[in-house]
Amino acid sequence: MLHIFLWICVCRICLIPCVFLGCLDPDKFKEFKLVKRTQLSHNVAKFKFALPTPSAVLGLPIGQHMSCRGKDSLNEVVVKPYTPTTLDSDVGYFELVIKMYPQGRMSHHFQMMREGDYLAVKGPKGRFKYQPNQVRAFGMLAGGTGVTPMFQVARAILENPSDRTNVHLLYANVTYEDILLKEELDNLSCNFPNRFNIYYVLNQPPEQWEGGVGFISREIIQSYCPAPAPDIKILRCGPPPMNKAMAANLASLGYSPEMQFQF
Repeated sequence: MLHIFLWICVCRICLIPCVFLGCLDPDKFKEFKLVKRTQLSHNVAKFKFALPTPSAVLGLPIGQHMSCRGKDSLNEVVVKPYTPTTLDSDVGYFELVIKMYPQGRMSHHFQMMREGDYLAVKGPKGRFKYQPNQVRAFGMLAGGTGVTPMFQVARAILENPSDRTNVHLLYANVTYEDILLKEELDNLSCNFPNRFNIYYVLNQPPEQWEGGVGFISREIIQSYCPAPAPDIKILRCGPPPMNKAMAANLASLGYSPEMQFQF
């Protein structure tokens, strides 16, 4: 079966629809070449993969992810989901920001990857389906690498001039150095000050830290997220213990299950 993603735009001069085929296939893995690897910290790197042509789009709906396949330190096949930080408006390539853990099986594969290598990818995957203006505001609760789907959704919202959704992101990490995409997130806050708000929470903050300390608490959610209402939604993505704690905090504040989504 041929699975295609259609991206339709209109040429301003001739008004002829232009159709681009997405590169992903939900049923089989396809390989993409690593063209640039940028080390962001001792255990975080950005991987840029080329699509087949400079005008190609990945074909990943907003808020969904891909399955990436590699081999661990024992040369055994491992598959893990990842969300690109790029959108389909970034034609010709996609990027993954990866935190590599010492004991991580897929982390080993990315650690070993060099420019010119290929990554096997299958997708799209995921239950989240986003449409512009489907809610008045999103509250986002992210921990560690769980910020990547939040960043993707926030970018799509803020870069769409017809989307008026507001975004409130609470982002928790252990140390300052653990914060992923901080420059990009701060740029969104600077460029869209009335529509994007971010509050960082650190368990081990540096001196003179002005953000939150400890964990994302019930009180922090109440202060920085939109209040429970039919036209808001809270998105959650983090380690299992965090997801469990956030679900309890949200329930105690009156957020119904319909107002929440966990990646």
